[in-house]
Amino acid sequence: MDRSKLVAIITGVISITLAIAYLILVQLLDYRDMKPAPISQVDSTPAIAISHWQVDKITQI
Repeated sequence: MDRSKLVAIITGVISITLAIAYLILVQLLDYRDMKPAPISQVDSTPAIAISHWQVDKITQI
């Protein structure tokens, strides 16, 4: 019984440590100053994908 309690405590401590580290990491990444992409580097042409199902559907009409 003592060993299972020790394993549970150690597992809980590891879990809480990982949760706190994750929250700190998220806060640090969220704190960064994000700038939008320059408009000259944004592709203005939309990409079109036609699957086999769509081609069959078009030819049946």
